[in-house]
Order: sequence, then C-alpha cells, then structure tokens
Amino acid sequence: MTVDEALAYIHSVRWQSRKPGLERVRRLLDALGNPQHGLQFVHVAGTNGKGSTCACIASILQAAGYRTGLYTSPFLRCFHERFRVNGAEITDAELCALVEEVRPAADSLPEAPTEFELITAMAMCHFRRQRCDIVVLEVGLGGALDPTNVIDCPALAVITAIGLDHTRELGDTLGQIAAAKAGILKPGGCALSLGGTPEADAVIEEAARARGVRLETLDRSRLAVRALEPDCTVMDFSPYTGLRLPLLGSYQPENAALAIAAALALRREGWAIPDAAIRRGIETVRWPGRFELLRREPPFVLDGAHNPQGVRAAAESLAARWPGRQFTYLIGILADKDAAHMLAPLTAQARAFVTLTPPSPRALSADALARMLSERTGLPAYPAGTAQEGVALALRLAGSDGGVCALGSLYLSHPIRAAALALPAKGESH
Repeated sequence: MTVDEALAYIHSVRWQSRKPGLERVRRLLDALGNPQHGLQFVHVAGTNGKGSTCACIASILQAAGYRTGLYTSPFLRCFHERFRVNGAEITDAELCALVEEVRPAADSLPEAPTEFELITAMAMCHFRRQRCDIVVLEVGLGGALDPTNVIDCPALAVITAIGLDHTRELGDTLGQIAAAKAGILKPGGCALSLGGTPEADAVIEEAARARGVRLETLDRSRLAVRALEPDCTVMDFSPYTGLRLPLLGSYQPENAALAIAAALALRREGWAIPDAAIRRGIETVRWPGRFELLRREPPFVLDGAHNPQGVRAAAESLAARWPGRQFTYLIGILADKDAAHMLAPLTAQARAFVTLTPPSPRALSADALARMLSERTGLPAYPAGTAQEGVALALRLAGSDGGVCALGSLYLSHPIRAAALALPAKGESH
C-alpha cells in the first residue's frame, strides 16, 4: 500500500451519513484488541485553545522525559501532523502499516466507522506501538459523543475556553455546549477547567460533582503578562516568573497557564514533572498557524480563528501588539458559519478585505464573502482566486504602514503560510 492509497482509504468515509455515538468506535477498537486500554491520557476538550493547550502540555511532558503522544486535528500542512510522538510526525511507512492493520477490522463492522472514528482508532494503535508513556488527546467535536471519549478515566481531563461554535451539533447556548464538553469527565477522575464563563462553569461544576470528579479551575490571579516582545510573550504564572512563551496571541498566556496547571495537577497524581521541565516545555513549544508572525514588515499574521470567540481574540491580539495600525484581512470561511457575527470584531482595525474560498465542500465562495463584507462594513473587499494571489494583494493593500492578518478557516492556513513565506523579505529580491 502506498501513502496515497492509505490516505484515499481514510478519506473515503464521510461523517455526515452517521449518527453520533461511541458504539462504532468501541466495536472497532475491540476488534483491534483495545489498544487504548494500555495507555495513559490527558484528555482535552473546549471550543478554543485546545490545540495550543495540548501542544504546551505535550511539550512539558516531553521535557520531563516522558515518551509523549500528541493527537490533534485538523492538520495545517499534511495529515501526518495528527499523530506525533515526542514531536515527530508519523512516517509514511507507519501510516500505511496502520491502515493495513485497521482496515480489515473496520471493513468487517456491521456499520462502517466515520473518518474521525477510523483515525482515532489508528492513533490508539500507533501510540501503543510507540510505547508512549502518556498521550495528550484532543477532542474532535464536543466531548460526550466524540470518538476520543471511548477511553477510560484519563490521568487528567482538561476543559479550555467555552464559546459558541458547532451549535448545530452541540446546542445554541453556552450551557448546552459546556454539557457536551463536560462529557469527558469520568467518575472518580480529576479535571482542570479554564473557567471564566459563568454559564458554562456552572454546568461543568455540576457535572464534576455528580461524577465525583476532583475539579480545579484555573486561578487567573497567578497569571501576569510582563512584556510583548517580537518573538515571545514574557509572562509569570506563580511560582514561575519570566517565562518566555513563543506563542504570540493575547490569549496564549492563559493557554500556557492552563498547561502549567495541568502539569502541576499531574505532579500531584504522582507524575514526575520537575520545575525545570515546566519552564523548558513552555519556552520551547511550537504551534504553527496560531497567531503566527510570518513576516515583520509589514506584519503578516496567520491565525486559526474560525468562530466569534477566536476572531475576537485575534482582533484583541492585533490591537495589543500593533495599536493604531490598520490591517488588511485575508479571509476564507465555511458557509455554515455566521459570517457577519463572527467577523464583526475586525472592523475597528480594518483597512480592506481580501477573500478566498477554502478547499472544502462547505466553503462560502470568495465572491459571496466579498460582497457581504463590502455591504456590511463599507470597506473595500476583493475576492482572490488562489492563496498566492490573495497574499500578494493583501500585502499591496496593507502598504508599509499597515499589516495583514489571515484568518477564518484552518483549511487555508497551509496554503497561505506557504505563499507568505515564499515571498522575499523586504529589501530582498529573487
């Protein structure tokens, strides 16, 4: 089997035709010998910040000497990013071997698994083969009915920021969404929540009480941002001072603090995580595509924001780092998003918009998005055919005194990132 054949098989199944539930993935894992039973997990759910928090936790655990698996979604550059062990992506050969192992079991089920169920089962097999000491496991959607929730009680459950996203699947109130996220809390376990949203917090706290879960909420009084430097944010999270976090978004100190609190919770549960590993893990973490500064003059930021809460955080980050500067926004979104609500926070600093069509059957066309933005904001909005065209146009519109921020869809992150990095820096020529 070639890697192209392996990926074609993985992508041949569509989730839309299946009802949510854990029965299919349980049957699949049972046919594979239940590889998840031999693994320890940090299970992470939430609306925003899951990926960054997972990356920080995994970086700390790796720095502590643990062989650490990391399972995240979606990917930016290639599918292999979804399975990492000590930072290394799965290889082509390993991926092909996994598909050859999992496919007969999947094909034998009375109801075929969804793509994400299949990938989750493959991840469990991969991390078992790799003999991981612990796996940082990101929820795909929701929590209670997400395929990752097939695991037994994890070493720690973590709930990041709660906001309105995937309302069709999870509910249209913060309480309903929090209930779905709280589905990862297992009886007798321990959990950590970012907190800060009273309606959601009450639901999570009640779920923890009902299941006998030891729940801790992040103490924000221990967190202080000291400086915004070009390549890092200098922060304290008591008792750790002067941490140089290389993730630049204004929301990232909270994610890093949550990861540190997670490490300390694991330490209380018996995991050997020294202070030096916590500092080293935070200061060496990498998570591309999340408020990533691709170019300096003018500033060109790539952010993964794709819901109202994320877009608002991106806008706040831009205002904090470049106060008074106007930005040209390079945007593509999916048609099932509330575009007007989601993009409203951008208008205060907007100079213009350049729109793209994400590579997804659910995409809103660049032409339709440009018309909507122009009508609602009164600012110029121009559709572009390709990421390269969009990047070039956005930079021209930004000029030397503006900036560019690309956001709206993770599907566009890799092509935009590649196009921006391929251009010569200011003062250079090909």
